[in-house]
Amino acid sequence: MEKLLFLLLPVPFAVGLLSPGAAVEPVPGTPVVAFQDSAIDESSGLVAGDGVVVTVNDSGDSNRIFTVDLTTGKTVGVTHWQGEARDIEALAPAGPDEVWVGDIGDNATTRDHVTVSRVPYGRGERTVTAPTYELVYPDGAHDAETLLSDPATGRLYVVVKEFIGRLYAAPAKLDPDGPNRLEPVKEVLGIATDGAFFPDGEHVVLRNYGQAVVYTWPELERVGRFDLPAQKQGEGIAVAADGQVLLSSEGVGAEVLRVDLPFEAAAPGEPGKPGEPAGTDGPATDRAPEAQAVWWPWAALGGGVVVVLGTFVALARRRG
Repeated sequence: MEKLLFLLLPVPFAVGLLSPGAAVEPVPGTPVVAFQDSAIDESSGLVAGDGVVVTVNDSGDSNRIFTVDLTTGKTVGVTHWQGEARDIEALAPAGPDEVWVGDIGDNATTRDHVTVSRVPYGRGERTVTAPTYELVYPDGAHDAETLLSDPATGRLYVVVKEFIGRLYAAPAKLDPDGPNRLEPVKEVLGIATDGAFFPDGEHVVLRNYGQAVVYTWPELERVGRFDLPAQKQGEGIAVAADGQVLLSSEGVGAEVLRVDLPFEAAAPGEPGKPGEPAGTDGPATDRAPEAQAVWWPWAALGGGVVVVLGTFVALARRRG
């Protein structure tokens, strides 16, 4: 009996750690289209183009990206490039009809470098030779799924997928002979799976599996935190030229959703106009969602359970 009571002690604390807490109402998601190509089964990265989106499968696929028509959901183009993929996880805009592809995944944190490649996209199937650059962290290997490209400067940034997220900056000019050393910038959203700049170049959004956070740029001051609609495994976010925010997820036939964040970003060249976002109460912490749970009621409950169980144990010993 005493052993059973002892084993039950951690339960309320575990519930407290796993509880999502008092979250704000998720922003609604409106389906735009669903991927029709069964080859797109692990969409992990999204870029919005003119009437199309570009996506890529994560670990296990080859060096290829898919161009998908936003009206029909059909794949209208596939681009292949040289080399073998290690763990492609991210996309970022690279200019007209081009994307940066980030082979930056490293679940085992064993890679001595990661790579980014500049790849053209569009209609039709093609094989190209893509410029590829090595990136090296200054503090050891990291797993990452988020690649950002500053629309004003073209500079690349990587956000590591860790409980305490951190943004790293690539050199302003990449050396094809490498390696290109990344530099840490600031802590950001934990467990980030993708991110994108807004067209004004003054705001950036990061997402993880359940939340999105909008920051000012380059200060990285948080404007708002928003709960996202439920997805199977949400790993993509893109911002179109008109400011429309799109989400994607893993899974065959996954939908691309449009979400309206309660936040207003300006068009390029205009001053930013942050709105009154929902979900910004409380401390501006950007830990993973688990760390933002409302833990104190469960801790109090746990303490009460400890007292009650302790009393039972004491009484059992006296009677024994």
